[in-house]
Amino acid sequence: MRTVSDILESKPQPFNIIAPAQLVIDALHMLNSVNLSYLIVMNGDDYKGIFSERDYSRNVILKGRSSSSTTVQEVMTTDVPVVQPTDSVEHCINMINLHKTRYLLACNDSDKVIGVITIHDLLRQVLNYKGEFNNAALANQLIDNDERSVY
Repeated sequence: MRTVSDILESKPQPFNIIAPAQLVIDALHMLNSVNLSYLIVMNGDDYKGIFSERDYSRNVILKGRSSSSTTVQEVMTTDVPVVQPTDSVEHCINMINLHKTRYLLACNDSDKVIGVITIHDLLRQVLNYKGEFNNAALANQLIDNDERSVY
């Protein structure tokens, strides 16, 4: 079975990093320039959270906040589930389904962030490695992931 390490090896090193004190408008410009749906929020080497398009729509727009005066730390998601490099794709799918999230934080043994596993990464794994993935029910749960999640 493929692992978190395998997924991360196929992805570029994280470059979509923003500081918590940055304004949301800056985060939106960065999301647009990196063409991703999330940014990793770091204060130096310390992980603080994930800022996503969903955070923007739910915590800025729908709450009447201004993108030019709201900071990322005010609206970011901080309780992202954590996985280890040796965790299997199946474990990641279970975590995504259990926590009703779209992102998993990958950390090494020293609790340093080494990347983010997305629901799309996992779907690619199921599709690209069908021969290795024998749990159709779990794959269907991933595909049917309830969009009413909190993240």
